[in-house]
Amino acid sequence: MTPSSFPNRRRIQADQLEKLRSLLTILLSSNSFYRRKLQAAGITVAVSSLDDFSKRMPFTFKQELVDDQRESPPYGSNLSYSIDRYTRLSQTSATSGKPMRWLDTPADWEWMLNNWRQVYQAAEVSSRDRIFFAFSFAPFLGFWTAFESAVGLGCLCIPGGGLSSAARLRMIFENEITVLCCAPTYALRLAEVAAHEEVKLSSSKVRRIIVAGEPGGSIPGTCAQIERLWPGARVIDHHGMTEVGPVSYGCPRRPGMLHVIEASYIAEVIDPSTGRALQTGEKGELVLTSLGRTGSPLLRYRTGDLVQLAADEPCPCGSCELGLQGGILGRIDDMVVVRGVNIYPSAVEEVIRSCGGVAEYRVEILSERVLPELAIKAEAPPDYPEPRALAERLEAALRTAFALRIPVSIVPSGTLPRFEMKARRWVRV
Repeated sequence: MTPSSFPNRRRIQADQLEKLRSLLTILLSSNSFYRRKLQAAGITVAVSSLDDFSKRMPFTFKQELVDDQRESPPYGSNLSYSIDRYTRLSQTSATSGKPMRWLDTPADWEWMLNNWRQVYQAAEVSSRDRIFFAFSFAPFLGFWTAFESAVGLGCLCIPGGGLSSAARLRMIFENEITVLCCAPTYALRLAEVAAHEEVKLSSSKVRRIIVAGEPGGSIPGTCAQIERLWPGARVIDHHGMTEVGPVSYGCPRRPGMLHVIEASYIAEVIDPSTGRALQTGEKGELVLTSLGRTGSPLLRYRTGDLVQLAADEPCPCGSCELGLQGGILGRIDDMVVVRGVNIYPSAVEEVIRSCGGVAEYRVEILSERVLPELAIKAEAPPDYPEPRALAERLEAALRTAFALRIPVSIVPSGTLPRFEMKARRWVRV
């Protein structure tokens, strides 16, 4: 189904309620983790509305899931079927030193592949495309679902695991790749390696760069820098989580807008402190209920992702699905308060990328002081003519954005670490 053919809000919600009731039927009969929660809340398969469900159903927290898997190893009790029904295992990044494991049945896996097909359709990917997946195929769900969904579309799919960045660039050119899948940071890294190797990205056939894993895909400055370095390519954002699956797709008409795949998820945006439902234009935490992953579902899951609700009206792309303005703005717990100012990493990245001239950067949180302070180390590209002027320009832009003085120092090229997946640029010193 293309974005222009999505049903209106009333039909979307009626479909969600029907799917929710079907899911509750399964959970109340065979999922011990959620049966306890549902019975305690007095929720039955006859739940009257989505509003009634959200008012009565308690949130699910990540720590609950971590504790459950520790108490019922190795997979916990959030399983709706006997273990022999499951054929896939995925794993989150480490949570408190230990990752969560997630199991899927063949039907649930196919449901997630269908979600990814919607991401590809919005990005105008077809069977004529050749897709390069520039990441190592670890047990993270997004890698495998993205790859297998593209195979199902009939695309020529090329995995890039276990290769150096230079080798990946060669494969992109030699195989005439048209779609690149990677983290936003790694798209910048590949461009940096291309410059070092004297490879002209303007000669590549890449026309779409589908990114995920960090907020950069919906940060205007970051997208503009990627598209400048990859001439002829357009950046398409997407987000998902191992626990819930592929959640959203980048709007084909409005850069910086993610649409939630509401045929598959009930999405809410709440005040993270009070749990109050938020309105258009307000920023809060994204809460998700997965409707088609019946073997290992999540109900009202506190994702920890900071989002902003877009206007509740049909999008120019034709979609009536929930819009997240600016995509995933960051993590709720990533916010740093500096002299009374709330600062998110995505806001700092937008300032730095919009200034231009920065190959890589690191934000140091000076936490040994009575009140936290920030300092930034930035790399200019090799042979950059005026590094001091770059530092002054960055400091001025940061002061304008946050009304704070944040010192910037320019470090030699190659000093700061590079990242293939999620960048870890904020460090406490």
